[in-house]
Amino acid sequence: MNSMTEHVSPPMVDVRGVHKFFGDLHVLKGIDLVVQRGEVCVVLGPSGSGKSTLIRCINEMEQISAGRLYVDGELMGLREEEKGGRTVLHRLKDAEISRQRSRIGMVFQRFNLFPHMTALQNVMEAPRQVKGVSKRDAEQRARDQLARVGMSDRAGHYPAQLSGGQQQRVAIARALAMDPELMLFDEPTSALDPELVGEVLGVMRQLAASGMTMIVVTHEVGFAREVADQVVFMDDGVVVERGTAHQVISNPQQARTRDFFGKVL
Repeated sequence: MNSMTEHVSPPMVDVRGVHKFFGDLHVLKGIDLVVQRGEVCVVLGPSGSGKSTLIRCINEMEQISAGRLYVDGELMGLREEEKGGRTVLHRLKDAEISRQRSRIGMVFQRFNLFPHMTALQNVMEAPRQVKGVSKRDAEQRARDQLARVGMSDRAGHYPAQLSGGQQQRVAIARALAMDPELMLFDEPTSALDPELVGEVLGVMRQLAASGMTMIVVTHEVGFAREVADQVVFMDDGVVVERGTAHQVISNPQQARTRDFFGKVL
């Protein structure tokens, strides 16, 4: 096959000129971001810089105000139509948005587990309800993912019987049970006691090593150094600097980036 006809797969995430307003508050100011398949992108920056809003937009939990956002080449949340020589955008129906979102795993700061369900039942729920997987297959899938995050021995425990770190590992298993192409993490360790952070980061390291495409919003600079293929530093709704961990964390070019890492390191 010659290079002219060779199929080049699109980036897993392609964010183009994305803006987000909440009323008069301009939270994202023209964000561009490309994350390739199998890449780990860690987003760092001060609180209020727009990091969490960005990944909530990728997962369509927030509707973008302007720009385009693609996951695996598919325009998210919108349909383009040519009318009279111009492009008109239509918001997709809820069912279509749910289908798009089902390909993306999301892990939040708060674990959001159902308190009346065991760890196993929590992980089984989405494959059963969203994908219509049979009970037997959903249980097998859930047990496999609980094993993957080191929680097999807690499958029958309720969230109240688990530590914060264990609950977060169940939440990761729950996201993985949907067989996502992309995993988004929104400050997954910030609600944990310091001694529990390591067990969650350990699971995330294993995921990264397995080739999962991941975007991680975090304050864990050590994790970024160790695992990130790409580090993005955001401040005040813009991407200030991007590059390898060495470039951005150890050798930043921008004054804002230098100031931030000067304080946190």
